[in-house]
Amino acid sequence: MTGLSASTSVGAGGSAPARVSDVRQRNRREALRRIILAGSTSRAELARDSGLSIGSVTNIATELIAEGLVVEAGMVASQGGRPVTLLAPNPSGAYLLGADVGERGVAVELFDLSMTRVDREFRGGREDESLEAISQDLREAVAALRERNPDAWERTVGIGLGLPGIVEWDADGHQVLHAQSLGWPAVSISELVDSDIPVFAENGAKTLAMAEMWNGSARDVDEALVLLLGRGVGLGIVSDGELAHGHMSSAGEWGHVKIERNGRLCRCGGRGCVEAYLGADAILDSWREAGGRFEGSGWRAIGELLEAERAGDPVASAVVEELVQTLGSAVGGLVNLTNPQRVVIGGWVGLRLMETLAPPIESAIRAASLDRPGSQFELVPCRFGGDTVALGAAMMPLGVLLNEPRGMVHAGA
Repeated sequence: MTGLSASTSVGAGGSAPARVSDVRQRNRREALRRIILAGSTSRAELARDSGLSIGSVTNIATELIAEGLVVEAGMVASQGGRPVTLLAPNPSGAYLLGADVGERGVAVELFDLSMTRVDREFRGGREDESLEAISQDLREAVAALRERNPDAWERTVGIGLGLPGIVEWDADGHQVLHAQSLGWPAVSISELVDSDIPVFAENGAKTLAMAEMWNGSARDVDEALVLLLGRGVGLGIVSDGELAHGHMSSAGEWGHVKIERNGRLCRCGGRGCVEAYLGADAILDSWREAGGRFEGSGWRAIGELLEAERAGDPVASAVVEELVQTLGSAVGGLVNLTNPQRVVIGGWVGLRLMETLAPPIESAIRAASLDRPGSQFELVPCRFGGDTVALGAAMMPLGVLLNEPRGMVHAGA
């Protein structure tokens, strides 16, 4: 993002002057965002990188220090002049919660304002749980973090939830989760977790993309695909530097694109979906049906498959080869549709595959794409590993903090 002017476009009809307060707020948001991302920076560097005047940066820094969000963090020597004072986020100035909510449990993580994780609570871990059990896991995890971190709780902006389904706004302004693949009824987010701090929700693949856009493999990339491969399969589409949501927020439901007519039965009730071939259970079912023997259905089992393939086991090798080609075909279609600069693969299954299979996956994607778009992307793993969904979920309350002066952010807002 470059410097902000005093006017802003208002659509095809032309432009209108932005209010001074709007410009100041955008400048504050950009300055705070850059300070958090940089870890520490000088006023001069901040002015240069943001395109703001040194006077504007000085005023914004003074406000942020007064809000308790930024601190002066020592001095460094300058070239032939006075020492330069550094600005840094105040880690204890605000806290953010992010939750990775799955069908087998929840992981809730507490981050300080430097976006460092300071605590984590996992609940669940059983076989696929009911909606009621997941809701209880979530409530217990949040309560445990609150009990352990009472001082931080007073400065906690809110909790973001990365959820296994479509999250929409209803006519009454409430967020609702639709998790068809899990067989859950539509549920209001307010029923899923009872909290005295603001709650924000989004599909887990989109929160993974939010984390990668913030400071990961999709940072400063205008066009990207961020894939989540786990038990479910999801996608975040980055277009013109923004996360695509679609008409009612279900954009990116790539896991339920049909790739084989009357193909394998998917958890959503349809047949031939991407998830029915690339989800963890589908991969392991293919191995089992081919004669593979293993225990469990998680990280370890997928690891056993990949280890057997590397060891030359013909059954495992055939399963992995089919998996790579199917993934290549499914992603190749997305490449043709969206022409990304970067394809980012994450999720616990995706990370395991990228550890050893990145070159053949890349080759399969390029082979399934048209020559031009197929030659214009790079394939990379997501940066943040298993924490990505929760970190991305914490981006939602961070967004509130970036957009509102600290005095306006309060529990129950």
